[in-house]
Amino acid sequence: MDKFIIEGGTQLRGTVTPSGNKNAALPMIAACLLTDEPVTLRNVPRIRDVEDMLALLANIGVTIHEVDAHTLVLHARQVRTTELDRDICSRIRASILFAGPMLARMGQIHLPPPGGDVIGRRRVDTHIHALRALGAEIRINDGFDFSTEGLRGKDIFLDEASVTGTENALMAAVLAKGTTIIRNAACEPHVQDLARLLNAMGARISGIGTNTLTIEGVGANHDSPLLHGAEFEIGPDYIETGSFIGLAAVTRGEILIKNAAPEHLRMVLLTFARLGVECQVRGNDVYVSPYQSLRVQNDLHDAIPTIADGIWPQFPSDLMSIALVTATQCEGTVLMWEKMFEGRMFWVDKLISMGGRVILCDPHRAVVVGPSHLHGERLESPDIRAGMALLLAALCARGQSIIGNIGQIDRGYERIEEKLQALGARIERVRQ
Repeated sequence: MDKFIIEGGTQLRGTVTPSGNKNAALPMIAACLLTDEPVTLRNVPRIRDVEDMLALLANIGVTIHEVDAHTLVLHARQVRTTELDRDICSRIRASILFAGPMLARMGQIHLPPPGGDVIGRRRVDTHIHALRALGAEIRINDGFDFSTEGLRGKDIFLDEASVTGTENALMAAVLAKGTTIIRNAACEPHVQDLARLLNAMGARISGIGTNTLTIEGVGANHDSPLLHGAEFEIGPDYIETGSFIGLAAVTRGEILIKNAAPEHLRMVLLTFARLGVECQVRGNDVYVSPYQSLRVQNDLHDAIPTIADGIWPQFPSDLMSIALVTATQCEGTVLMWEKMFEGRMFWVDKLISMGGRVILCDPHRAVVVGPSHLHGERLESPDIRAGMALLLAALCARGQSIIGNIGQIDRGYERIEEKLQALGARIERVRQ
């Protein structure tokens, strides 16, 4: 297993461009099953989760042509099996995204239990309820067996605004007969981009960007029961952009983040501003100055503020660990409240071992009292986002840190050590 060796204390400077949005790429890869024509995706992040999704496609007969490092042509002319590879599924949560398109295309799928980050219970109930409403029969044993004699449009109210639940329902509904309305739908930028790709493939989806999506299914058109091919460019990963904002802040660095899609960063920028990190939006770029106050902005009457995550457009759960490390370098006290996942705070003990002044109150809440003088440590990355947060901590700490299990970081961040080295970071990947 590879590891990172980091010498902390270097001020990062330079320009960086975020990779394509991981959470947009994964459902778009699955969406190629909705057509027997080629689908071209540009700005694909070449990360481990994407490679696992492509491996699942290849195993069921989909042709994958690499035009260049970040442009792929996916051609599902034929699908030779409806059973996904168990070992690959065990490594990736997004394998569940094959349920909707495979049901719509093939009428059945056997889905082994999906894997992914261990950050608490990650329920699949919303997927089950939505697909059942559209006409799927589901048997749950050692995995999930989905089948249908034909999907039909339905007015569906999701029991939670699940991103992948919305995406699965959306991909199933585009080939169903009749009209589907998905209420309480997730509306994150990656959900919006998936809907736009599907429309480019011939789907009829309205309400994009809202929590009510209306889909006119094409299943009644017997001359063309599938969608057609399309080309689409994946937008930038706003989680990676937020990570670089945190990196600039904790290292007192100066970073220009190119092609950052600031329209998706309003709550991210507002939240960092509450920690004393001010960013400038320059057209489609975001500039982080080295001259930051790094002081927690108290609430009215000098009350201790809370930073909490939530569904879009609130602060993303995937950036809570980044914000928490940033808070350790700020003067003041702040309560970090992780509402979405009950296990996402369980990496904080590693930050405390580095000298972080953090009190873990319960699985959801931690109090950060800053600033902390962090020191290097030997660490293990427990998941994608906590791994990136520990990388931030190591880069601003005194001395050397060694981070193991970095395959977790590779699942969500493309060539992260190369991007950091270009900014002046002293980081080395060591292969074991």
